[in-house]
This record gives sequence, structure tokens and C-alpha cells, in this order.
Amino acid sequence: MTSPYAQAGFGAGFDWGPVGAEVVAGDIVAVVDVLSFTTSVTVAADRGIDVYPYRWRDETAVAYAQEYGATLAVGRSAAGPGDVSLSPASIRGVTGITKLVLPSPNGSTIAKQLSDSGATVIAVSLRNRQAAADWVSRQRSAGGRVVAIAAGERWPDGSLRPAVEDLWGAGGFLSALRRDDLSPEAQAAVAAYEATKDELPKYLHECAGGRELTAYGFAADVDVAAEVDQSEVVPVLVDGRLFRST
Repeated sequence: MTSPYAQAGFGAGFDWGPVGAEVVAGDIVAVVDVLSFTTSVTVAADRGIDVYPYRWRDETAVAYAQEYGATLAVGRSAAGPGDVSLSPASIRGVTGITKLVLPSPNGSTIAKQLSDSGATVIAVSLRNRQAAADWVSRQRSAGGRVVAIAAGERWPDGSLRPAVEDLWGAGGFLSALRRDDLSPEAQAAVAAYEATKDELPKYLHECAGGRELTAYGFAADVDVAAEVDQSEVVPVLVDGRLFRST
């Protein structure tokens, strides 16, 4: 019997986190992590840098980066001048790299998890939500199901913290698809985006995630995340790497 949580019967769905990504499967899955991973990926793709998702920055990540001849991102708070991290502003300023292993427990983990699922996986943020929707529409001439997965964040106990910025990002992407076969969950995400789209930069700075980044000195990352529709790239996951597609 089909799971009642799978949003079966709808052409476009929406859910949260790694578990939602497993339950609500799609032919095309858009991973959305607005204040961290997918915004960083779009900035990297704008600069011609391929991104290799990874779950954690540990010894295995070091070996993984060496295997592909890639630079391993440092922790956001550990980055010094010239270092690259999960901060999109740091990626925008880095020079001399073409491959980047970018670990994170949320968006990057979900992308890595989906790499062997058989789905086409793309990285979506507010920066490229329209470009991604246009790209998906071009891929769907033979039909197929589209799912947006909001990465969310983590509470100190490791449980999922639904992050409203990822709801807005997923809703913005689903809204741009202009489809009438959205699941109720996807419709709710669209409604959240439509209610805030005219003042998104303000809301991104005022939401919990934006306030957290600002408090830790990363307000510039919120500014980059708020560049709605400023990127035309669509990073697509193939053979473990997210690379630029237009």
C-alpha cells in the first residue's frame, strides 16, 4: 500500500529534511537550503566551481576531497582570510579553485543521500528559483513528478527545526513552476512564499535563521541569500557533483 505521507497522485510535492526526501519521492528533486548550502552552491556554480556534497567535515571528508582533487570547505566560524566555507560570501570571494567539497548536516546531507536514488537532483535557492523552474519545465516534456525538499535546520538535540526561509525558497520554486497539480503541502509552501515575496530581504534578515547568522557576524550571507532570481544557473547532481547547467 502506498504510504499516506507520499503525496501520491500529485505532480508536484513538498516535504522536509532527509526523511521527507525518502518518503516523498520524485523524478526531479529540488533540494532547498536557503541560508546555507544551496545558496552557496548557486554562488559556486556562477563562478564555475563544481560542488561535491558531503555529510560531515571529518577524516572521511578529507579523504573524499583528496580523491577528487577538490578543496575541502572549513567550518563557517573557523574560516580565515582566503578560506572557503559554507558561507556563500566566502565562496564569492575565493580564487583559484574549481572543485569544492561542501559538507553540511542539512542540504548537503540530503543531496548526498539522494545521489543514488535515481532521481534528478538540483540545488535550488531564492537566487535561482525561477531559472530552476524554467529548467524543470524543459525537462518534463515526457512527464514526471517534481518534489521540493526544504532542508531545515537542527535543534541542539539533533531533531529537525523547520526553517521558514527554506519554506519560502521551496514555495518560490514551486510557484514558478505554474502548475495546477500541486499537493496540499506544496500549495501551502507556495502560499507562504506568495505572502512574503514582496519583502523577502527584510523577512530573511528578521527570521530566526537570519538573526542567528547576523549575530555570528554573517549578515552578508543573508544578503546573498536574498538575491531573488539573480542567478541563471541550475546546479545538477551527476556522479556525486553539482555542476552548472543553464
